[in-house]
Amino acid sequence: MVSEMSDTVSLRLGYSPCPNDTYIFNALVHGRIPLSQCKIAAVQLEDVETLNEWALEKRLDITKLSFHAFAHVQEHYTLLRSGAALGRGCGPLLITGSRSKPARLADWKIAVPGKYTTAALLLRLFQPACRHLVVMRFDQIMTALAAGEVDAGVIIHESRFTYQDLGFVCLQDLGEWWEQTTGLPIPLGCIAAKKSIPAAVKEEFDRAIAASIHWADTHYEEGWGYIRTHAQEMDIQVMRSHIALYVNEFSKDIGREGALAIGELFKRGAEIGLFPVHADNGPAESV
Repeated sequence: MVSEMSDTVSLRLGYSPCPNDTYIFNALVHGRIPLSQCKIAAVQLEDVETLNEWALEKRLDITKLSFHAFAHVQEHYTLLRSGAALGRGCGPLLITGSRSKPARLADWKIAVPGKYTTAALLLRLFQPACRHLVVMRFDQIMTALAAGEVDAGVIIHESRFTYQDLGFVCLQDLGEWWEQTTGLPIPLGCIAAKKSIPAAVKEEFDRAIAASIHWADTHYEEGWGYIRTHAQEMDIQVMRSHIALYVNEFSKDIGREGALAIGELFKRGAEIGLFPVHADNGPAESV
């Protein structure tokens, strides 16, 4: 709940423990970026699909979520311009192993990293006939594929850097397919704020995210303790590659091209019946 104490708005913030998010928010949540109109009262780090589900329940004031999920919560949340995961060459991958499977892709059991992830949406856009989708956490997909529980999986995050080491092959880079089809970067995740938060507070927080990214860029080695803590056993080079891939100029400001990409994603999702009617022309508004 947003509350005001001494004219300062207290906010509950949520983002994922993935290196790109901890890189982005490190300076902000550790007091290195000044906030005059608000304060961060609580920080919750959760898997993005958990955050997607919480956004549907309106649990957090400012949250990371998938663009797919944002299309469903525009009535209650505003898109911020900073903090997004949006770019080129960074899309989810459809992978499989060597086990036997049905002849038609449409008959395969395919694991997706959450019902409301952009990865799940991209698979539906790429192959609308695929209906046997199995929802699971992103970090369980390759284990399930190796065990023969599914025929294929859509992987995100650090899995794209390690799947080949486990003997899997990429059937389709869904981000590459999107870029070739639309000519636009792929919108993966964003930061959204409740519409009930005063506009000036949202604007200050948006600027603070951009400033936090700038701090991370200019103090690159100082942030590794926080990033490592939440990345668990991830290899340092994988973490560096992860950050380099998902934190870019679009993370500092979505910009015009980013807005066009979001609008195209929402339009296509609405055309196949996945989004509410009001989402078919892109984000309703942003800070």
